[in-house]
Amino acid sequence: MLESERYGEAMETLEFLMGCEGQDEQRLQEWSTLLEWLRVAFPGGAQDAYGNEAALAGEEPESEAQALRRRTLEKQRENAGYAFELVRRVKEEPLTERGQIALEQLAYLEGAESDRLLIEWLEAGELHPLLQFRGLQTLKRRGASGPVRLPREGISLELEIERTPLSPGDFPSAVDEVLERVSDQTDNESPSMFYFARELWMQFMMATYGTNDYVVLIRGEEGELDAWAAALHAQASEALGGDGNAEQIRDAYGITGELRFRCERAERTLRAFTQGSLIR
Repeated sequence: MLESERYGEAMETLEFLMGCEGQDEQRLQEWSTLLEWLRVAFPGGAQDAYGNEAALAGEEPESEAQALRRRTLEKQRENAGYAFELVRRVKEEPLTERGQIALEQLAYLEGAESDRLLIEWLEAGELHPLLQFRGLQTLKRRGASGPVRLPREGISLELEIERTPLSPGDFPSAVDEVLERVSDQTDNESPSMFYFARELWMQFMMATYGTNDYVVLIRGEEGELDAWAAALHAQASEALGGDGNAEQIRDAYGITGELRFRCERAERTLRAFTQGSLIR
């Protein structure tokens, strides 16, 4: 590999071999020395090395996604059961980095078998809401379409794969309108407050996608958007250690009368989500 200047592949291979047990001590030392030299030459790791190879060949450097796709397809060609292996990894390590990378890799595999395996996994039993959403995104990236029935708190959410948002900008406008309201109120208070609120909100939108809360929200009724914006502001303030003065925040968003009930319910829902027990 080094003779042919395939430095990226060499780094990945050495890192894999270094993690294998039962290797000869002298060989391990040789591998370690070589890997250290490559890391000095390419501080950005294997991705940096792949970019260097592309530059030498007069090609555009690979992006991280392109590199992952290439490696995934190479492994699929070498191993006919690679799709089963990735799905097993996602099932056994769903919320780990390793499991998330496997889910991303499934988007690149060729053949309809991966679609079937993913749908069976999503429909077989209740999963964390964020994991369900990531699974839908993977299916959409694969070009799949049609309904998927997700078990959720004793009911079944029937969602169309092709309608799944792949980025924040793909969500209905009402989702962003809530953030605009929060931005207007937090600009002078604390810039970090809005950044945290935005991240919390998008995570919540992914987790609540397709539920009754989501369906009601995206209708875009002004009072509903005000209630959710006030609740999001209050939860972000509380999470960041602020005073989280709910009454003061509600006043800023014009929450009175019947809207107060909606806002309090939204606050409970968001608080439960941040504590890991989403109310659906």
